[in-house]
Amino acid sequence: MKYEFHPEAEQEFLAGAARYESDVTGLGERFGEEIYRVIQLLLDNPELGARLDPELRHFVLRRFPFSVVYAVTSELLYIVAVAHGSREPGYWQSRVDR
Repeated sequence: MKYEFHPEAEQEFLAGAARYESDVTGLGERFGEEIYRVIQLLLDNPELGARLDPELRHFVLRRFPFSVVYAVTSELLYIVAVAHGSREPGYWQSRVDR
């Protein structure tokens, strides 16, 4: 299985890493490592995340106040959002084709 970011989810990821890095040197890199650790975990066990609806799940990061919102097919883990916990729930809904 492969993974792919929605373009806006990738921007959220990069912006989060940049923000953490500007606050504390090395923290942005640790944020990136945590995101990729979660992606690998989800590639190995796509059912781990809590179900949001029939197609979407989310997985809360351990070390940062973010969730990875994703959909799974037999061939792809599609990351819809890298959502900060303070954002309005479901703000990313427009990214999902229904």
